[in-house]
Amino acid sequence: FTSTREMSLNTAHTSTGVLLHSGETILIYSSQVSIEFSGQNDEQFQASKTGKLYLTTHRMVFNNKDKEDPLQSFSFPFIALKDVQLEQPIFGANYIQGRVGAQPGGNFEGEAGFKLHFKQGGAIEFGTSMLRVAAVASRNVVEDAPPPYSPPTEDWYAAAAPPPYSSLPPEHQAYIPPPHVFPEHPAPGSVFVSTAPPPYPGIDGYAGGAGQVIQRGGHAGGGTSSHDAPPSYQESSKKTD
Repeated sequence: FTSTREMSLNTAHTSTGVLLHSGETILIYSSQVSIEFSGQNDEQFQASKTGKLYLTTHRMVFNNKDKEDPLQSFSFPFIALKDVQLEQPIFGANYIQGRVGAQPGGNFEGEAGFKLHFKQGGAIEFGTSMLRVAAVASRNVVEDAPPPYSPPTEDWYAAAAPPPYSSLPPEHQAYIPPPHVFPEHPAPGSVFVSTAPPPYPGIDGYAGGAGQVIQRGGHAGGGTSSHDAPPSYQESSKKTD
């Protein structure tokens, strides 16, 4: 990674919700997550933070619940993640830890360590899904270093809520745990989409279509994958037990 001013700090939120790229979709959402950073001395990375965590087709996104904290959002593109581990201590709750490298232009330098704790459980299920999605997205990378972050210069808009009982497309559904593990949905009016596509690939390659948001239990927008559906979450979990 370069040593110039970098990465995805405070780039993935609006005043009232999360800000996604066009063509990026939400796979899992949890509103009760705490995060701790290490390896950075700036005040934005100090102290534990509580907020909402989104797993999308392109990255993880954390939005802070404390509107006074200097870190309001943090983006974890899959191509910038390193050494991610799912920890299951004998004493204490399960958690996810790893490192994330900076994107040029994304507001921090080098890399940061992180730990994610899920207050309502689900760390292993979330981590399993994230690792599967990240592995597929990483195969679509055409260069080693994370691309420069480009802040949204075009308009963004509120995403329409998905139909409540429609199912996820099979090519996305296979990456996520059963609905009861993460039954929450983002609140209406809290998901916003930029008109610019992601600067890095996701599980369907590089996005380029109209904005689309997929949430637990439903989908909105179009677009299909030409790839065969991967093994289901349950099948994948059995292989790794």
